[in-house]
Amino acid sequence: MATKIFVRERRKIEKGEKKPRFRVLGVSGSDVKIYVKHIRKQELDRLAEETGAQVVVLSAGKEEKEAKVQ
Repeated sequence: MATKIFVRERRKIEKGEKKPRFRVLGVSGSDVKIYVKHIRKQELDRLAEETGAQVVVLSAGKEEKEAKVQ
């Protein structure tokens, strides 16, 4: 089974801000253990490259919530 890293973009981050942009939601498979909640795109890509994991970006933004309400 291939390892997958599930992430989503943080909600309270401004464009150009010097903070990690992604929140790690979970990891499937037993090859990788991640000990951070927030991670930068560059770090995420490097981690996936070195471990052979696939990065799955989930969307859960305001647009989706507004579409469900209307």
